[in-house]
Amino acid sequence: MTQARKDSLEWDKIIRLIPGYDPFAAADDYYFDEQAAQDICDFFEECLVHIKGTKARQAFLLENWQKAILGNLFGWKRKAGGTRRYREGFVLVPRKNGKTIMAAGVALYGLLADGEAGAEVYSAAADREQARLVFAWAKGFVLASEELSKWCKIYQNAITVVDPKTGLETGNSYKPISAEASTKHGYNSHLVVVDELHAQPNRELVDVLETSTGSRLQPLVLHITTADYARQSICNEKYDYACKVRDGSITDNTFLPVIYEAGREDDWTAEETWYKANPNLGVSIDIDYIRSKCQKAQDSPSFENTFKRLHLNIQTEQDVRWLNMEKWNACDDVYAEEDLVGKECFVGLDMSSNTDVTALVAVFPIGDKFVVVPKFWIPKDNAHAREKRDKVQYTVWARDGYITMTPGNVVDYSYIRQEVERTFETYNVRGIAFDRWGFEALRQQIIGDGVPEDKLISFGQGYVSMSAPTKELEKLVLSDQLIHNNNPVLKWMASNVTVEMDPAGNLKPSKRKSTEKIDGIVALIMAIGQAITQPPETISVYETRGVLTI
Repeated sequence: MTQARKDSLEWDKIIRLIPGYDPFAAADDYYFDEQAAQDICDFFEECLVHIKGTKARQAFLLENWQKAILGNLFGWKRKAGGTRRYREGFVLVPRKNGKTIMAAGVALYGLLADGEAGAEVYSAAADREQARLVFAWAKGFVLASEELSKWCKIYQNAITVVDPKTGLETGNSYKPISAEASTKHGYNSHLVVVDELHAQPNRELVDVLETSTGSRLQPLVLHITTADYARQSICNEKYDYACKVRDGSITDNTFLPVIYEAGREDDWTAEETWYKANPNLGVSIDIDYIRSKCQKAQDSPSFENTFKRLHLNIQTEQDVRWLNMEKWNACDDVYAEEDLVGKECFVGLDMSSNTDVTALVAVFPIGDKFVVVPKFWIPKDNAHAREKRDKVQYTVWARDGYITMTPGNVVDYSYIRQEVERTFETYNVRGIAFDRWGFEALRQQIIGDGVPEDKLISFGQGYVSMSAPTKELEKLVLSDQLIHNNNPVLKWMASNVTVEMDPAGNLKPSKRKSTEKIDGIVALIMAIGQAITQPPETISVYETRGVLTI
């Protein structure tokens, strides 16, 4: 068998590696140019070297899954005219699989070796920092290659092509751009790589770039991303379209769908699932790294959706899921309120708006557990409309004594004042934590009712104030050290909570991202926040086991 025949068989096998997609289906108007596919792979392996880590200065050797993407994108041609078949590609692959590095290589190929005069190449991202990541890799590839350095001139925000014989620029250029750019029009794009499509704040930049390719002979727009969470977004729009092209429900021979993901029916803790979703597992991703992240997701529910979305490309309902409701339901001890009379407690008050749910939650350190006593109020006049909107039984909860309906169409704050007064008369209240927004008028009235001013504690809603008690509540639930008496309103709110996480790993509940009302949980967190910062007057959970931290 000749070498040419061996290469032909090899390419025939490689280009079929796109998960669930057959590039030969309905390909009558196209042919596969093996040499064109080989050219871009040779560019990667002969012209590019790794610039970071243990492989620094070593050749960029492609894995077969990468060859499948590059070979399909650049190898398929139109029988009429010989230009490229694919004009758009969507590559969904989890973190750490080398997306950004491959994007940089594709950008350089479009700049230097794609045969397009005056080529305008762009790498786009949601913000300047992300946009410059692809550019930084491309710049590093050029600086590490004596041959590429002859052909490229590097500026702060651009790479241009020069003729090494004359030193004159050819008109080919590559620039990083972001959604933050002040102007996004006037482009004449030949090749565009959109990195981390899921982070785009809207569709504006993508639409502008896609329409900027109209005058080019064989343009390419390549989206490379991890999964977005469930919402309306340009990423999810492209993902849905890619799935339909892959599955054959839409015929679009110019769109290449590359989707590496775990299925919802797959065991997300199983190694075979990790390999299914991560084509570079064992190459650019160490299996022990994924094991550790998976274990963290099992130990910390707030990280579970992060692991599923970023490492398995499972689209999740929320950005960061928080409380494990099975663990919440397991906190099924019961503690009678009459047994709490005179005992030390910490209180959180979340007022929301005067037309919405108001929550006051008292927390009692009893032995090695926390007993939670919540109170809720809503306006009576809009209760039925609210039931239809929130799809919960406010009137049933009111009948059963779990929530109080105040007369009118706004919360009557006199009921809140009465409950605050009753709480101080009944228990040893160390303090009431409140969100300073919208509270000042009620605060003055409560002080006028005789509540000591130093017992009213302003509690910030940012990461600084909320992170520690948010993590503490999660720990209390996981360790079965919370007694919530199966309050159905608080349970419903617990099931609604989404948390936001900053780059340092700090958490806070997000009313903006949460599916429904979470006021009771916010009040509970503020109450816990006091308990872990104020020295106890009596023997409490914190004297027996200390503050839990993550």
